[in-house]
Formats: sequence, structure tokens, C-alpha cells
Amino acid sequence: MADDKNAPEENARPKINPNDREGLKRAADELLKQDRKAGRKSAWSAETPDESAYEYDDVEGDDAETIANEITELQAENNDMKDRLLRLAADMENLRRRTEREVKDARAFAISGFARDMLAVADNLRRAIEAVTAEQRETADDTLKNLIEGVELTEKSMHSAMERHGVKKLEPENQKFDPNFHQAMFEVPNPEVPNNTVVQVVQAGYRIGDRVLRPAMVGVAKGGPKQNAETEPGAPNPQAEKDA
Repeated sequence: MADDKNAPEENARPKINPNDREGLKRAADELLKQDRKAGRKSAWSAETPDESAYEYDDVEGDDAETIANEITELQAENNDMKDRLLRLAADMENLRRRTEREVKDARAFAISGFARDMLAVADNLRRAIEAVTAEQRETADDTLKNLIEGVELTEKSMHSAMERHGVKKLEPENQKFDPNFHQAMFEVPNPEVPNNTVVQVVQAGYRIGDRVLRPAMVGVAKGGPKQNAETEPGAPNPQAEKDA
């Protein structure tokens, strides 16, 4: 009887030649179709889980953590580089401004030494002109008059040349005393002139750009009405008066 029960099952299975590859393939396809219809997985897939899927998930998790760490490191590096670039840009801007200022100062004051030496020539020309009084000019012959005019033209040309190079003569007379540009040599009592007004110039002063090349040696009024924000001149300088 047992043989009779097993007989139909054996008869239901198609007999396949093991050497028939096409037949084996068709049989396998048929079994897969039956499994899908029954809503079941094959015994092999049920008993043996897809380890590659778990392995892929693990690898994906490790990669995500690695990428997050790399992003954090790159952001920190980017912030550091940005800070360095900002500092470098600020340093370069400061260097550019300092260089421009130094070049400007170098151009403006390159002739300071030469100009300072030329002041003695200007002083001597002025002394030569002032040595001739007004009466002598009126009674002078043509030779002396031409000589005086020549000296005056020389002085004028010299001042023009110096001004072209940034050296300008100070004109402090009748101006308020300024210790930055003037040097008080003596005081002149005069109640009618505002106190600390320059009333006499002993020696001309010069400046180059905004820098004093030589302060003007002056005499200032004393005893007159006070000026607003008045600056008291220093004591007369005997040595400067001697040098003048």
C-alpha cells in the first residue's frame, strides 16, 4: 500500500535526464513559479539569509560616519583657511598703505638735505638785498640798480625752484605765534597788537610738505589784548639768536 501511495507522487514528477541541461533549467523555472504562486520562498532562501545585505548595511553605516567625520574636518580646515586669508588680506592692505605712505614721504623729503643746505644761499641773497637801503637805491647808478635787480631775480627764481620740489617759505609776520612753525627770539612790548602776534621775522622759516624744514625765528608782541586759545611762546633762545 505504501508503494501505491507514493506511486502518484513519483508519477507527478517529470523524469529528467541529468545530462539534459535544458530540461533541468525548465524544471527549475517551474519550481520557482510554483513557489511564487504559493506565496512561499524557496527553502534555501528561508534557511539561508542574505548575508550580503547585512554586510552592505554595515558598510554603508561605516561610510556615513566616515563621510561625516571628513566633512567636519574639511569644515574646520575651511574655516582655518578663511581666517588665514582674511588675516593675510588685512596684512597686505596694511602693507600697501604703509608702502604708499613711505613712498610719498620719500618723494617729499628726498631733497630735505639738499634743501636745508640751500637755505644758507637763500639767506645770503636776502641779506645782500637788505644791505642796500631805500635811499641808496634811489641814488644808485644803473650798475648798482642792475646788480640789485639781478640778485632779487636770483632769489625769486630760487624760491620758485624750491617750491616746485615742495619746499615753501613761511610768511609768519602779523600771524599768531605757532610753536610748531615759529621760534620766539624776543618779545616786543606793544599794547596795540594782540598778544603773541609775530611782529618781526629775524630769519625766514621753511617747510617741506607738512614737515618743518626750519622754523622761522621771530619776535612776538607782548602786552596787547589776548587772543583766543593763546599759546605762550617759549623763552627767547640766545643760541638761536646768536646763530641768526
